[in-house]
Amino acid sequence: MKPKIIVCGLGRTGYKIYSLLRQQRAEVVGISDRSMVTRRNETIVVGDPRAATTLIQAGVKQAQTLVLANNDDALNLAVLTQARVINPRIRIINRLFNQTLGERLDMTLSAHFTMSVAALAAPIFTFAALGDRAIGQLKLFNRTWPIREEVIDSNHPWLGRQLAELWDNPHRMLIYYLSAKSEIDLVSAIHQKKVLEVGDRLIVGTKPKVRTRSNPWWRKVAKAVSNLPRYQHYARPVALVSLSLLAVVFLATIVYMSVNFNISIADALYFSVGMITGAGGKEEVAEYAPDTIKIFTAVMMIVGAGVIGICYALINDFVLGSRLKQAWDVARVPTRNHYVICGLGGIGIQIARQLHQQGHEVVAIEQDPNNRFMHGARSLGIPVIIEDASLAATLRAANIQRAKALIAVTSNDMANLEISLTAKAIAPYLRTIVRSYDPQFAQSMQEVFEFDCVLSPIELATHSFAAAALGGRILGNGMTQDLLWVALATMITPKHPFCGQSVGNAAIQADFVPLYLERKGKTIHGWQLLETFLKSEDVLYLTIPANGLEQLWRVPPSEEIALDRALL
Repeated sequence: MKPKIIVCGLGRTGYKIYSLLRQQRAEVVGISDRSMVTRRNETIVVGDPRAATTLIQAGVKQAQTLVLANNDDALNLAVLTQARVINPRIRIINRLFNQTLGERLDMTLSAHFTMSVAALAAPIFTFAALGDRAIGQLKLFNRTWPIREEVIDSNHPWLGRQLAELWDNPHRMLIYYLSAKSEIDLVSAIHQKKVLEVGDRLIVGTKPKVRTRSNPWWRKVAKAVSNLPRYQHYARPVALVSLSLLAVVFLATIVYMSVNFNISIADALYFSVGMITGAGGKEEVAEYAPDTIKIFTAVMMIVGAGVIGICYALINDFVLGSRLKQAWDVARVPTRNHYVICGLGGIGIQIARQLHQQGHEVVAIEQDPNNRFMHGARSLGIPVIIEDASLAATLRAANIQRAKALIAVTSNDMANLEISLTAKAIAPYLRTIVRSYDPQFAQSMQEVFEFDCVLSPIELATHSFAAAALGGRILGNGMTQDLLWVALATMITPKHPFCGQSVGNAAIQADFVPLYLERKGKTIHGWQLLETFLKSEDVLYLTIPANGLEQLWRVPPSEEIALDRALL
């Protein structure tokens, strides 16, 4: 068999992608670096994926697409270079944790597309925190739209409404339709004025709302003042040592004045400070004093040197180190209606950015002071508390009692569980979104502990990898009733099968749903879109079942690549 798609790296993510592609009846071969139990009709090659012999045995010379699904960036890059040497035209879907490197590779290599589990899963976590139970995401008009599945039941507000009434709405995109009683596509159902019935399923994309950010100076001052008690945790060591230094100076001043009544308070204080700090001055105070005072002075010099050294070190660490930043971050923690993100990993920073861009107040809790995303979060004005989020005191410092939601997305499932349970103990009605690496554990965790949402990034991202492997620049995807559908943009060329047809007729014949059309910088949507005839150089945005993608790619590979680069 000459495979069209090769999936390299059959770990948890890779095998899920492999299974989804087989489910969509794609010709797919897997490459594993270790032996594994295979099911019936599975084609898996075992060997070192970096070796040319392994890739050739998997059919890389004839393959159209190679999916690199290993969780090691260096290994994926090694396989990438070897595959391109053997087949320079092969299309690469590359899973990379380093997104900056991925962007460079996308710009440098043709037909190379970087995908990140964190970037794909983060919007779903964000939507869940906002109270929107999204099953996927869709990138339209430079925004990420949440995708929901509407199951029409006897109490649904859309029951009995015509699909045509829901079609022309700029704030809502009808993406896919599954009738409970008949096999009919969405566009045909709209033309026939079909009414929604019990059991019908409708996939809908909703335009995200962006809040206007209003944060006047007086509110910032009030927030800082209300959080003054939080300073003590960070300033306590400096305050204690400073008080110790003042106590030593005060003791020395009292001793010198009690020995020599002819010394003024100013002279005794001046000598004490100079003696302790090593600056000197007014040495005659101790020079003609009894031996006991000289011994006392020597002891004070030693003690003072130690206290001064510790005081300088703590002040230096507080001002120039991270403690001042931590204290300032704590002062800027929102007092209410904010979102608390625990864990500034790849997913955590993406969620923080998205919530911030939508105008919501965010506070992050991260245990590692050397976290590489710390500077990025602070550059957005997001306060970061560097503490253990599983401690009740830390969560209270983030004002968890009055927060809108807690999002626990550290890389440790047990830590996420502990953080969420601690937060629930403090605020029982708090909305809680939890990350779990294991999809099965995620489901059982949600049922047992009754969290609002427990999500597995792998489960959320693999559909996108599978959709991208099937072709084109994928803008979104979803899964319903074992059917994988994808949203994408296709460029209409003179030889394209849709060229010259109306969008409505093409949609009925190919069973896709048109979203909108780009023509010479303008967009066409709604009823006008269905009546528009497709011309060369139009870009049509649509959703279609993944197993129907083949009919969209009857264009030269160079034109596919040009479109992909234009959409980046």
